[in-house]
Amino acid sequence: MSEFKSPRKRFGQNFLHDQNIINKIISAINPQADDQLVEIGPGRGALTLPLLETLKQLHVIEIDRDLVSWWQEKQLAHLYLHELDALKVDICSLYPTSSQQNIRIVGNLPYNISTPLLFHLFKFLPCIKDMHFMLQKEVVERITAVPGSKIYGRLSVMTQFYCQTHNLFTVSRHAFSPAPKVESAIVQLIPHLEPIDVSNDVFSTIVKQAFSQRRKTIRNSLKTWFTPAQLEALQIDPAARPETLDLETFIRLTRSAEASANQ
Repeated sequence: MSEFKSPRKRFGQNFLHDQNIINKIISAINPQADDQLVEIGPGRGALTLPLLETLKQLHVIEIDRDLVSWWQEKQLAHLYLHELDALKVDICSLYPTSSQQNIRIVGNLPYNISTPLLFHLFKFLPCIKDMHFMLQKEVVERITAVPGSKIYGRLSVMTQFYCQTHNLFTVSRHAFSPAPKVESAIVQLIPHLEPIDVSNDVFSTIVKQAFSQRRKTIRNSLKTWFTPAQLEALQIDPAARPETLDLETFIRLTRSAEASANQ
């Protein structure tokens, strides 16, 4: 069997080796035999192998050809290996017979693609039950941030628009090899059972524009969408800054913009 080469910087590889943390993550995922589970970036199998002890089948997505070869040589039963770019894969296609919201996704995500990958996965929420990811601690804190905090922003609002978000626990940098420069955390994302009934595109555009210049009041940042009078009619202070607006307020803004467009 060929030996696996060193972790590659271009893929942001940091391999988990702390058994206590591995056990804690598996416990949080709580895999069941019949789960339709997908792992993004199996690495050297820190999570993959324990998952296979429970699951009847496991699909894994890996882009690194060396790792793909390494896994192929293992010839593990019930492991379905896909040499694909996670940023382009159709997650729903991996379990084509899945009923709605049945696929579970896990992964130790490379820091350099974590945010674009989340936005990619949001396109497939109708077939996703839940997601458990290891991310940079700062990213998890931003995802789960509440209005009024300095780290509350576009990522917070957009993720909470699509999912319930839970910061489960922190993972020390020393749990990895090589050790990254930052701490990590485990986040649980559970898609809302009923999607919020507004245009995703309009909502996304308003949120992006609101946070494009955080220091601006929404009177200024959203002036192409609303007049101060329109904001006041929605019981929103035109002098408010975007980081003070909660999810429901952004939903109200989107519904008002849609109503105006339809008049």
